[in-house]
Amino acid sequence: MPNTSSTTRTPDRVTADAVPTGMRIAGAFSWRFLVVVAALAVVVALVVLLQEIVVPFLVGLLVCALLAPMSAFLQRHGWPKWLAVLSCFVAVLVVIGVLALVVTAQIRYDLPTLEHRLRSNVQTFQTLLATEPFGITSAQVTKYLSEATTFLQAHVSSILSGAAEAGSGLVHALEGLFIVVFTTIFVLVDGRRVWSWVVRIFPRRSRGRIDAAGQAGWKTLTSFIRVQLIVAVTDALGIVIGALALGLPLAVPIGVIVFFGAFVPVVGAIVAGIVAVVIALVFNGLVPALIMLAVVVAVQQLESHVLHPFLTGSAVRVHPLGVVLGVTAGTTIAGVVGAFFAVPFIATVNAMVHAAADWRPGEQDDATPAARRSDDREADHGGVQS
Repeated sequence: MPNTSSTTRTPDRVTADAVPTGMRIAGAFSWRFLVVVAALAVVVALVVLLQEIVVPFLVGLLVCALLAPMSAFLQRHGWPKWLAVLSCFVAVLVVIGVLALVVTAQIRYDLPTLEHRLRSNVQTFQTLLATEPFGITSAQVTKYLSEATTFLQAHVSSILSGAAEAGSGLVHALEGLFIVVFTTIFVLVDGRRVWSWVVRIFPRRSRGRIDAAGQAGWKTLTSFIRVQLIVAVTDALGIVIGALALGLPLAVPIGVIVFFGAFVPVVGAIVAGIVAVVIALVFNGLVPALIMLAVVVAVQQLESHVLHPFLTGSAVRVHPLGVVLGVTAGTTIAGVVGAFFAVPFIATVNAMVHAAADWRPGEQDDATPAARRSDDREADHGGVQS
């Protein structure tokens, strides 16, 4: 009797043979891709839900990445850890305080000149409006102002409601500042133990790869923040020097705006440059505004073609197209906050993915001290953090 078992095919086998190999591979890839997208969607939803905690925590990490090299330098020269961390905080507070005092002093110094120039420019603008082809007289301007006042009085309840929301936002801002300070302190003081605990959450076989990825990401983040700080200072100095040479008022406040705007790539530089040009146009006229625009463009070209390629090097490998798309996507998802975190997030994740892909098990002895410490701690304490 012939053996028919080898030629008999089950219905599942027949179905599998009927589906082309490429379709089966595409289907297997598709459902895994959908699972990954669903997991990322859950993470994004949690971040949005807990944004009042997540955003200050991320800001604290950025501040810590900025202060960590200074703290490590002081500790290498014999300073106690608590004193090094405290000194870093004092240095930041002193810098912020000095900037606030200088900005306040210049605003008070330039205020009479600003009032005179603004009054003169308003009169010139009114004269321009009264001429052809505008033909808007002072009486019409007064009428428009009266209508605007009536509109504000009719909507005073909405305005007060917005003021109440602003007060609530101030409370949340203070809470966020509290989280930023404590995150920075604890990461600077006990960051290695915190990271060892995070590594120990993962399975033992994955700890070496996770630790290598985390260390590469942290190195990239600190390099990125250091580069952005140098770029921001250079941009601010260039704009301030140009503003002082043109005799613009509020040169130092403009420089402060440029400094903080430089931490938001592409968007921040554009906004800060627009502010500088508008101030030059309003208070000094068209020609100084055009010169200020040329100064802004020159500073941005210096940043794009000299500072970033020279300072960044191989530490932060992010293509300019990735920067633009990342900032756009971050702005679409989370507004200004998304634009601020987009590039450091992309750079850090990029470094972590490459480090995880390049890691080999034989590198564990040299490249994963946090994983080894977590394994030793498990052996000594039964897997419980001491």
